[in-house]
Amino acid sequence: MPSIAETTVEMIEWVFPEHAGGPGQIHGGRMMEWITKAGTLAASRVARGTVVLGAMDDIDFLHPVKVGQIAILRARVEEVGTSSLEVGVRVFAEDVLTGGRRVTLNSHLVFVKVGEDVRPRPVDAKIQPRDAAESALVEAARARRAQRLVRFAQRAARLSESVEADLDAGDVDMGLRFESTRSVLPEDALFGNTMFVGKMLMALDEAGGILSMRYCKGLVMTACVDAMDFYSPIFTHEVVTFKAGLNHVGTSSLEVGVKVLAEVPWSGEVRHACTAFLSFVHLGPDLRPRPCPPYTPTTAGARRRWEAALGRRAERLERVKELKAMLLNERG
Repeated sequence: MPSIAETTVEMIEWVFPEHAGGPGQIHGGRMMEWITKAGTLAASRVARGTVVLGAMDDIDFLHPVKVGQIAILRARVEEVGTSSLEVGVRVFAEDVLTGGRRVTLNSHLVFVKVGEDVRPRPVDAKIQPRDAAESALVEAARARRAQRLVRFAQRAARLSESVEADLDAGDVDMGLRFESTRSVLPEDALFGNTMFVGKMLMALDEAGGILSMRYCKGLVMTACVDAMDFYSPIFTHEVVTFKAGLNHVGTSSLEVGVKVLAEVPWSGEVRHACTAFLSFVHLGPDLRPRPCPPYTPTTAGARRRWEAALGRRAERLERVKELKAMLLNERG
């Protein structure tokens, strides 16, 4: 059985202008696509088969990766279940001139091994921690799994009345929402006829970014993506719709919720694929944070979304604080 270290996959990408969102730095959606690709590489190698993304933990962008820098994505399988694999992905930004590196983000993704019918299949391979440090990684992965199961059950129980439903509310001002639709082409599939989630995440981030730029009337940068659960795969030749709505505006940041729907065009069947909450930072011409236009919720639905966003914001601040402390301890 391989150790965690022996499952490591390192993916290296040089950041070109074509990868940029705001001037001179990588597009947040592009980075999410790369994270998913690195995670899929690590998971499929261990699973020896097709894997799809089932859940993704919070992603906090601590530092942007700039054009001309090298993005180093290091993925490793940290836990294997019956049909699932948790993969940790850490991203470094490397300066070509100095050789200096710094961690730009951490992420954990859960993949499910599936057959041609896109139903779960057992993962035969297992991993064997080689030391106390790797055993600690396994225990942490099991704790995260327990948290995900609780989160998934809570969201499933309230789909008809929660924020996911609110994103379709008619009381959302047209200037505070954005909707885009695209067809899923064969080139969007990595395995078989299912859309590669990395491409969906990039389009999802673009929808949130467009709404944020329209609202701020300026540039924005993705700051974080809250944990996501993927309820349904999206298949080629289906139509995918991204419904973005403004939830909260702070001093220089704002939260946008994006609901993703998959539609079978020849039958009209519509499925809920996932819902994401993204935070963006408003940037000035110097690429430093600048104040957002003020926003005051005026309807019951808007106030409900605002209050829910405040709770998520408090959790993000605490999460980023803990992440920075962990990275500082690693360097120390």
